Amino acid sequence: MAMKLVAAAKVRRAQDAVLATRPFSETLQSVFGGLINRIGGESMDLPLLTQREVNKVTLVVITGDRGLCGGYNSFMIKKAENRFQELKDAGIEADMILIGKKGITYFERRGYPIRKTFETGQNPDAKQALKISEELLNTYLSGETDAVELLYTKFVSLIASAPSVRTLVPFSASEITATGDEVFQLTSDHGDFGVERKELEVAEPQEFPNDMIFEQDPIQIVNSILPLYVNGQILRTLQESVASELAARMQSMQSASDNAGSLAKDLSLQYNRARQAAVTQEILEIVAGASALE
Repeated sequence: MAMKLVAAAKVRRAQDAVLATRPFSETLQSVFGGLINRIGGESMDLPLLTQREVNKVTLVVITGDRGLCGGYNSFMIKKAENRFQELKDAGIEADMILIGKKGITYFERRGYPIRKTFETGQNPDAKQALKISEELLNTYLSGETDAVELLYTKFVSLIASAPSVRTLVPFSASEITATGDEVFQLTSDHGDFGVERKELEVAEPQEFPNDMIFEQDPIQIVNSILPLYVNGQILRTLQESVASELAARMQSMQSASDNAGSLAKDLSLQYNRARQAAVTQEILEIVAGASALE
């Protein structure tokens, strides 16, 4: 029970971390949308927005650093293995950027092509996300890979999570300007934990007056914003994955407590039955001995 409560407190911290990044994400989405409207659509020659023939894919796989969290790590590892095999069967080369000790240990032992490794940690921050986003952006912009796919665990509820795959790079401008968001909040009712999810609307594009003069070309500003967007997405998925891991650990600890209680009850019942049988046997022997003396 103590470990469950500790995990619940960490879920709450992960939730607060997600909420703390919302103002920045909304402002970034609003400014980007306004710049796209000012430029006039998606007709921009920017590397991160340009689709190209895919001959190699880099898989960014997020697992945990520790166990005791049910099937959280094994589900994600299986998802990554399946995706790697799908690409291989399609004749597409693939390598991996691994985040989390469990994934690192598993894939290193099996000889998978690994480009870079990072630890997950229990409190992902912008500095950690920046290191990861810089690595994958450098890999993509240098032409060493043609697409970057992010494999992470989507936080659904305290009793459910969903291993997910999404293409992180390249992306379209509409993906940023037209995609909403959602936040989750840990709740409790009569001692039972729960989660409330809230869908958030898309941030309205910021309006820039037609006579506004930019010191830099708006396309250059967009090009500067895109890495910030990637960094924000990495941070968000790290936080969501950590929340999923902690929720899985809560359930694992609860199951362990329930199983221990059930085992103690069964053992107590078996002990009482054996004791009752022994006492009954002794009484029968005493009665039989008394009958034999009469």
